[in-house]
Amino acid sequence: MACHVVAMPYPGRGNLNPMMDFCKILVSRKNDILVTFVVTEEWLGFIGSDPKPDNIRFASIPNVVPSELVRAADMNASVEAAMTKMEVPFEQLLDQLGTPPTVIVADTALFWAVSVGKRRNISVASFWTMSASVFTILQHSDLFAKNGHFPVDISAEDIFKLARSNSLSMIRFIFLCMAIHGHVTVRGGERVDYIPGISSTRLVDVPSPFIDGSREQEQMLNRILRYKPWVPKAQCVLFTSIYELESHTFDALRAEFTFPISTIGPVIPYLELGSEDSSLGIDRGNLNYIEWLDSQPRSSVLYISMGSFLSVSSAQITEIAAGLRDSGIKLLWVARGETCRLKEICGDIGLIVPWCHQLRVLSHSSIGGFLTHCGWNSVQEGVFCGVPFLTFPIAIDQPQNSRLIVEDWKTGWRVKQDVGENKLVTREEIAGLVQKFMDLENDEVKEMRRRAIELQQICQRAIDKSGSSETNIDAFIWFIAQCHAC
Repeated sequence: MACHVVAMPYPGRGNLNPMMDFCKILVSRKNDILVTFVVTEEWLGFIGSDPKPDNIRFASIPNVVPSELVRAADMNASVEAAMTKMEVPFEQLLDQLGTPPTVIVADTALFWAVSVGKRRNISVASFWTMSASVFTILQHSDLFAKNGHFPVDISAEDIFKLARSNSLSMIRFIFLCMAIHGHVTVRGGERVDYIPGISSTRLVDVPSPFIDGSREQEQMLNRILRYKPWVPKAQCVLFTSIYELESHTFDALRAEFTFPISTIGPVIPYLELGSEDSSLGIDRGNLNYIEWLDSQPRSSVLYISMGSFLSVSSAQITEIAAGLRDSGIKLLWVARGETCRLKEICGDIGLIVPWCHQLRVLSHSSIGGFLTHCGWNSVQEGVFCGVPFLTFPIAIDQPQNSRLIVEDWKTGWRVKQDVGENKLVTREEIAGLVQKFMDLENDEVKEMRRRAIELQQICQRAIDKSGSSETNIDAFIWFIAQCHAC
């Protein structure tokens, strides 16, 4: 009987993709692993026909989570549904699978999977799909209130306890009270240096539910943090990151917490790069963008993708498009739903397509840079391909990912320097920045590109034989086998 892994991703593109990529890595290493990949009926309709190995099969639960359009408009409702309405149909599905599960791999946000595993005596691995830096910030969320910054679900009684225990001065105590009750606007440029394992970071780069004082964002933060007490109860936490890229953070986590931590990144579709399937280079309009890239000089094309879920304002997109046009730099832009409008603005300086195989594009020799929203999957793919970044984070974990790129790794620049979130970056600013960024003779750019290649080599070593990620994946496969034997 095969080892049976049940994978339960959070129902969102940025969570489904790394979970599927990890499952493909598992079955490529050990052919007697059977994976049941659980999705909602809506997502089964989206990805059910995608190519996958024979020993990965789909199973579906009802659409208890709002549809994709509703999710974009009301993330609170989506998160609440995923955390409260998926557990029962998921557990019912386990009884219908035939082959008993050996291990459950579940998105960390779906903390209830740990409870399901305990009731059924099934080991559970918690699967974290963001950077370790974001995980660490959330794990230490209480430090923000203790240091007089963000309101993190704290009562008046707790305020007095904090004041006594920390010997706060009266001025700082009053500031803390005002901050907790939303009467103080924290300067986004102020830096925080009290999070273990995290280098100095601007408050504006902390995950967005912390810095938005609205009731809605406070509710979102409280929902997100529900996973925290369940993490130590899982058998391990799998991080879609690379140890060497966030070593100080991982070292701090391992020193402070007792739950087993495994780095398995990059969890991206790198196995597909060796595929002979030429259709991967053709978009849904039958335009072969790989052929177009083949015709461009080395490192001359700027690739642009602002993600598949959150988006910047229409006015900002217009400024970005006009700035790119005025820069004169060749571009390949993946723009969902806006291709016609952007083609009108950008003219003939490149290609604007509704979809592409991003990793294949980023690995192409003509790509010289990546303008990105800094979703963690996109960051991993850019690092894997040795590409420097222009960062334009939008929300949630993206500002912290931008900080990693710009400040820790030094492989990119921020498009938006001002911390005021409502200020437009003008076309003139964008044109000048892009021209400098793509200037291969500029000494600052040369150093940034050298660093990008260094990170690419770190990434490659991690997945090579005896590399940090390779070793941890092999250890997890051994763990699955031991669970199966028991």
